[in-house]
Amino acid sequence: MDDINVKYSEIKTWDKESYVLVDMRDDSSIGYGMIPGAIHIPEEKIDEKIDDVSAGKKVVIYCTRGVFSAECAGKLREQKNIEAYSLEGGYTGWILENIRLEEEKEEDGSRKDDIEKSIRKKFHKQLFSKFAKAINTYELVKEHDKIAVCISGGKDSMLMAKLFQELKRHNKFEFELVFLVMDPGYSEANRKVIENNAKLMDIPITVFESTIFDAVYEVEKSPCYLCARMRRGYLYNKAKELGCNKIALGHHYDDVIETILMGMLYGGQVQTMMPKLHSQNFEGMELIRPMYLIREEDIKHWRDYNNLHFIQCACRFTDTCTTCRTDGSTVSKRMEIKNLIAELKKTNPFIESNIFKSVENVNLKTIVAYKKDGVKHSFLESYDKQ
Repeated sequence: MDDINVKYSEIKTWDKESYVLVDMRDDSSIGYGMIPGAIHIPEEKIDEKIDDVSAGKKVVIYCTRGVFSAECAGKLREQKNIEAYSLEGGYTGWILENIRLEEEKEEDGSRKDDIEKSIRKKFHKQLFSKFAKAINTYELVKEHDKIAVCISGGKDSMLMAKLFQELKRHNKFEFELVFLVMDPGYSEANRKVIENNAKLMDIPITVFESTIFDAVYEVEKSPCYLCARMRRGYLYNKAKELGCNKIALGHHYDDVIETILMGMLYGGQVQTMMPKLHSQNFEGMELIRPMYLIREEDIKHWRDYNNLHFIQCACRFTDTCTTCRTDGSTVSKRMEIKNLIAELKKTNPFIESNIFKSVENVNLKTIVAYKKDGVKHSFLESYDKQ
């Protein structure tokens, strides 16, 4: 079926009442953004729900890059006799088209100015104030630091780059920034999205390449975990080569509280994502998380307010790798925790702050056992001395 793929530019010429646009990605993926006007029906529920929304209309389905949506559209044609199409290039293709249109309109740098103004004005309290508070509270940036701001291409790291630029404007003391992008084997489309967004937002990125994706492609067990570990090592190494003493990652408040619960419920331990860490393998290097106090909803609000569109995952296998779609994956476990927190919040509005504070208020007298420097200690050690 050569005509199963349809371009977004073609869809825009159709009567709006003649078709329905369906996002078939999972809950985690749509958190990174959706095409305006689309409805969300995850892949596993399309057979069950598609009849409710099609009602004689054309159905245009999209996934991340247009691979699985083409399969799905073909099945709907064959099994349900629905006039179904797959959006060519998927969500990533739509982002590229959107950026191209933005570039055609952008002549005077006004988009960049508006983005920066939104950080200084509309989102100052939610974003920049919390960014500065984390830096001051946890002593993340010091005089003469040279920081590699690590950009993956998603909303969090891109915002972090702009917040660092804003911090640099205030310049209470001297420090240097390098906006570092590692290409571990991106697809051409993903790399272009990152480069075009950086250009639009006036972020002077330094790109270096590695072969991580090729190295983990044949790994069956936990390839995403191995990929993340390898990326971290490459980033440390390149940052040190460039004379940096710190790397900055874009983890936010929600990542922190989700990690706490994941450790308890799935790892059987109480631990958290620390605001800063000394590297064990790269002497003199430190990892910092300056977005530690920023809420994800505020990041999304800033993104949508500025009509920005970022990639979900830069992995070139995102739309073809089954490990990224398994129920047992880290991504889905994190989504379970995210949903659990949202459910608990319905009856307790303080649930998120309470989870965050729980690792700040640990009372060792009420702990059965704990580890320090790799050594396990029991409450029995001091029990009879009380």
